[in-house]
Amino acid sequence: MTTSPSVEDRKPGAARRDGHPGIALAVIAACQLMVVLDATIVNIALPHIQDALAFSTTDLTWVVSAYTLTFGGLLLLGGRAGDILGRRRVFMAGILLFTAASLLGGFAQEPWQLLAARVLQGAGGAIASPTSLALITTTFAEGPERNRAFGVFAAVSAGGGAIGLLAGGMLTEWLDWRWVLFVNVPIGLLIAALAPLYISESPRHSGRFDIAGAVTSTGGMALLVYGFIRAADEGWRDSLTVGSFAAALVLLAAFVFIESRAREPITPLRMFADRNRSGTYVIMLSLAAAMFGMFFYIVLFVQNVLGYTPIQAGLAFLPVTVVIALGAGLSQRFLPVFGPKPFMVAGSALAAVGLGWQTLLDSGSSYVGGVLGPMLVFGFGMGLNFVTLTLTAVSGVAPHEAGAASGLLNAMQQVGGSIGLAILTTVFGTASRDEAKKQLPDLMANGSAEQKAELARTHQLPAPWGHEVLAQGISAAFVPAAAMAVLALATAALVIRVRRSDLEALSGSAGPGMG
Repeated sequence: MTTSPSVEDRKPGAARRDGHPGIALAVIAACQLMVVLDATIVNIALPHIQDALAFSTTDLTWVVSAYTLTFGGLLLLGGRAGDILGRRRVFMAGILLFTAASLLGGFAQEPWQLLAARVLQGAGGAIASPTSLALITTTFAEGPERNRAFGVFAAVSAGGGAIGLLAGGMLTEWLDWRWVLFVNVPIGLLIAALAPLYISESPRHSGRFDIAGAVTSTGGMALLVYGFIRAADEGWRDSLTVGSFAAALVLLAAFVFIESRAREPITPLRMFADRNRSGTYVIMLSLAAAMFGMFFYIVLFVQNVLGYTPIQAGLAFLPVTVVIALGAGLSQRFLPVFGPKPFMVAGSALAAVGLGWQTLLDSGSSYVGGVLGPMLVFGFGMGLNFVTLTLTAVSGVAPHEAGAASGLLNAMQQVGGSIGLAILTTVFGTASRDEAKKQLPDLMANGSAEQKAELARTHQLPAPWGHEVLAQGISAAFVPAAAMAVLALATAALVIRVRRSDLEALSGSAGPGMG
């Protein structure tokens, strides 16, 4: 039986109740669950957030992008902070920031207040998430114990999305949309209270913070996303649209310049020297861009057009998480036999087929034929890619750089999702405006007095005309989404060249790249 050391014998930074690895793992996994879950739990509540805070459909995308942009942009900086300042300390700081931001977001009365809270949530998640993965390596001994811990962490990361869909539906329908944010508060406080009791502090390492790199990359991406969303509302000739794109290019060019000369860059540019790794990053960027947009617009379709309740919407997406898990399991099992390239090609091709199918969506589409079928095809393709991309991203990387390689892949997923959603929103905005102009005369000629009054009050076409507008905008938005998947397919087919002899190195690198 393990006994805890006395206060006098305990090392500085040691857990106050050492010898409880199960509780320590539960604390770490709970953090990852909360951060991953937040990406989907809010999605189900989007139509209710839109109504409560008077978001336009295009501006509503910022509820997703404000979180993912900040999370992806600061992810590598968060991992570096844990190494330099101590992982437990930074882990707790990230959790507390995430918790405070969730509380503020739940009380939001104006759109800008919610968006500011989502930015802070993203920053907190970027600090806590990479540190939680790193804490496994310092808390559990190398070998079966650490492998089991990595397995739990990976399972939580994979299952968090499904849990978020159900939890978001139940909280929104039974309580209120604000509870998709409030629910983080007690969980976050409990994690922060248990961390010093059961998790020891890691040794601190010397190093520098690449603040300039983090600011220029995140700022440049934010301006790029703003430019696309602004273009959806005001057009491509609008001065702010043009100005935001110009400023984004300047900041992103400055980012590359800074990273090429920094002693300890937040994004080591040498990671892009290997064609397989660069191709992997492009595939992840492209598929995430399509995936985030798909989930955003399908949530709006099933609730606003098909009339699903939040719980029904959450359940509607569960089959997708099942086929993603099936695809991931299949690729993991047969990767040593076939190598990664066939799974990347097949997965990207299926994703393109599923997204192409969704361009046929209209206001008369059913759930099974118009939503579920293409989502299952897309989800299985994504499942084939997830494990394969993670392993390829860390292949051939020195052990001490595996975290940076996999962290950059995660950053590509978040940033790609933000940019992709912005591009889809630009197409959605143009297509829905054009469709609204077509539907307006019919509403004025055949609509009731109540329907015309609703148009005057909300400046949005009521059903059934509004359903036509939304469906037309969504189906048009899936055209660039399908193009993004085709780009991923072309990259997988023409760029990736992982040899059979690389498989042993791939398997050996899997551990650090989890998450």
